[in-house]
Amino acid sequence: MSEGVIRGRLLYDEPMSLHTSLKVGGPADLYAVPEDSADLQALLKWLSAEGIPWLAIGRGYNLLVRDKGIRGAVISLERFNRIEVVSDGDYPPLATGAYVRAGAGAENLSLVRFAQERGLGGIGFISGIPGTVGGAIRMNAGAYGQGILEHTQCLTLLRDGIVREFCINELDYGYRHLGLEAGDIVLEALFRLEAREADQTEDEIRKDLELRRSKHNVGLPSAGSFFKNPSGQAAWKLIDAAGMRGTRVGGAMVSEVHGNFLVNAGGASADDFLRLSAMVKNAVFRISGVTLQEEVRIVGDE
Repeated sequence: MSEGVIRGRLLYDEPMSLHTSLKVGGPADLYAVPEDSADLQALLKWLSAEGIPWLAIGRGYNLLVRDKGIRGAVISLERFNRIEVVSDGDYPPLATGAYVRAGAGAENLSLVRFAQERGLGGIGFISGIPGTVGGAIRMNAGAYGQGILEHTQCLTLLRDGIVREFCINELDYGYRHLGLEAGDIVLEALFRLEAREADQTEDEIRKDLELRRSKHNVGLPSAGSFFKNPSGQAAWKLIDAAGMRGTRVGGAMVSEVHGNFLVNAGGASADDFLRLSAMVKNAVFRISGVTLQEEVRIVGDE
């Protein structure tokens, strides 16, 4: 790539194990970190002209990259991390509370803390979910019966090279799901937040973090919940019933702490995780007749 195509950072043959929470993954041909939406548009224009495929990511949570890596470009949105209060002049007025806009690269906990400092809340349930707003939006992350898209007014997407805003009622979403068109990139989300005392939000944050530490503190690199919860059931209970807790393939292991966490116990490869995942799914199906689906996003050259 010639110099000056973007103002951000460009790396070649970059190991994706450095950019994923599972600490596995082969090299990406190109790893790009654009500065802003204009930089991103310039990058995508160049990639299109050169016929180079691309994949956009946040901080690499909920992502499993295969060992052969990624042919093409990986685009990191880590610098899209601005958070701000927005006037409701362009949006339906709120009886109480305010709108807050957050970039796709903003950390989930940072968004909750930003709102807390301004007497706003309602999304404390994402405090302990690792990762960024963009990732949370794409999978409609949530807990305790809530999803982040229930508190979202609009999304700013880069679609077909054009930055566009969509109201949430224009989009298809549900449990751990947001229907987007191929090539869409989430740039920002506009949230409807409630007026809430900082102490109340602090209680929500503390309880969420403590609960996750007690149940999810697996102590080893993971991608969080590896499988989706089937309707009306908990994936970890199905995995435990199949006797899979502690099962290991190479360096990948079903956590002894939480059955729905597959962890890197040391020196794991992506193939270890893929084979372990297949073993877990087969065991659960044999015992319960339920076919688990991966919640992690699996990408890369097969």
